[in-house]
Amino acid sequence: MMKTLLQSLLIVAFLGLLSACKSSDLNFTKKDVESSQKLVGLDIDEKYFGDMHRYLGRNRAGYDSMRKYPINNETFPALTFDPHPTGFEYPAIRETNNQWKIPTGTPLPESDAEIAFLSIPELADLLRSKKLSSERLTKIYLDRIDRFDGQLLSVITVTRELALKQAKQADREIQSGNYKGLLHGIPYGVKDLIAVKGYPTTWGAAPYKDQMIDYTGTVVKKLEEKGAVLIAKLVSGSLARGDVWFGGKTKNPWDLKQGASGSSAGPGSATAAGLVAFSLGTETLGSITSPSTRNGITGLRPTYGRVSRNGTMSLSWSMDKIGPMCRSAEDCEIVFDAIYGKDDLDPTTNDVAFHQVKKSASQLKVAYLKDDIMADSSSSMGKNLIKGLEVLKGLGVNPSAVSLPKNYPFNVFDIILRAEAGAFFDELVYSKEVDNMVEQNYGSRANSLRQSRFIPAVEYLQANRQRRQLIDDVHQIFKDYDVIIAPSFRGRQLFITNLTGHPVVSIPTGFDNRGRPTSMTFIGNLYDEGSILALAKAYQAETDFDEKHPPLFSKADQ
Repeated sequence: MMKTLLQSLLIVAFLGLLSACKSSDLNFTKKDVESSQKLVGLDIDEKYFGDMHRYLGRNRAGYDSMRKYPINNETFPALTFDPHPTGFEYPAIRETNNQWKIPTGTPLPESDAEIAFLSIPELADLLRSKKLSSERLTKIYLDRIDRFDGQLLSVITVTRELALKQAKQADREIQSGNYKGLLHGIPYGVKDLIAVKGYPTTWGAAPYKDQMIDYTGTVVKKLEEKGAVLIAKLVSGSLARGDVWFGGKTKNPWDLKQGASGSSAGPGSATAAGLVAFSLGTETLGSITSPSTRNGITGLRPTYGRVSRNGTMSLSWSMDKIGPMCRSAEDCEIVFDAIYGKDDLDPTTNDVAFHQVKKSASQLKVAYLKDDIMADSSSSMGKNLIKGLEVLKGLGVNPSAVSLPKNYPFNVFDIILRAEAGAFFDELVYSKEVDNMVEQNYGSRANSLRQSRFIPAVEYLQANRQRRQLIDDVHQIFKDYDVIIAPSFRGRQLFITNLTGHPVVSIPTGFDNRGRPTSMTFIGNLYDEGSILALAKAYQAETDFDEKHPPLFSKADQ
């Protein structure tokens, strides 16, 4: 009886849908169907338009009915992206023994500015030895935000009350001998795509500037457990695009006439200017790498699925990653160790452990993207990268030349990002709230979201089939090496490695003729952040670019 009733209900629903889709009721014509072919390159015979018109009307009614059912921001599609190449085996499970040496006897600098630019291990020594309190350190950074962010526009929300509460708690715990490790009492900021209960999460966009999300993202909770102190929500370019948000344009502290690049513009600018000790950014197609380069800091984009995105705005479920943006590779390693890992609230995460790599630079198997590097060899970025290669060769690195795959439709792969973003922001477009976003030009996020509705599902799936082949081809190149050296955001590596999910670290290599920072990128195999960080640390031990800070923001306080 139940089966018969269910069948009857399905038949009634189907007939009702067909009834709602009579040709006379539709608000589009057969001529519209014929014209729409041009958008996707079809040429269907006119005699089929009548039946197609009715079928498309049925589809349309289904779409309209589906929008009546709300979807939670945290709901991933049932089709979850798998970045693993054919035959991939997860690294063998072994006990982690990650350790960082906290220096002893770190002198307390005379000026607050000097304190603000100390590394995480140096700050940890001062806090653990009680030469410096977390409350004082927190107030130093809060004061710098008050003094300097008017020029930078890197902070959306100061979490002052929460920060001082956490700092005082850290001081009590350290005083009583309950020291939680290197991040205990260290102030930081997060990109404002990440939810923090009690504070706005604006996503950098005017339609969401008053949005309150009633829970805290997993990464922030993990840092809370380590005793870190959250002092600010930092600028995201509007809906994770560029460095423009509803409050203006975030600036590069090395050149205030230039934007900080995006979309992790706030983390890049604030970290470089010493407004926070470290920060968290997100990347879908370059949003950690690009602002790290522009602002002269070190940024780690982990393997896809390494860090939970629970509580974080989705731009592309199959491409989004969260990673640390710091002033050195060692700081990135420390922060990454605190935030990675399995989270049941993010179905893409896993239990693969992170291991520090203890090999010297000469023991690592290294390659470099010769064609991509030489194509840019005349620019300041390229020249400094080539100098960086010479530094690494001086450390015993003997890189092999390799090339990335070329025979792929790279000009169409970004439909994956755009289609997924269109799904997440469907209501924004249909409500026309998208019209209230600040940027409304050809390349704006608003325009990208509008056009996403014209991406056929078939083409989205075809692009993902090509992506699967790309993953296998890239693996065949990378599997024989620990590190691949590449330009940071020129050439195809940034696009390709975001599609395949490989980890990268971007590190400063000097300056151009205007005094603006340059960088290079190390690419690693899936789950092998340890090797790229090991080589980055070796490079930074030989150079001092990671110790350079914007003059306007690093001079001693008067």
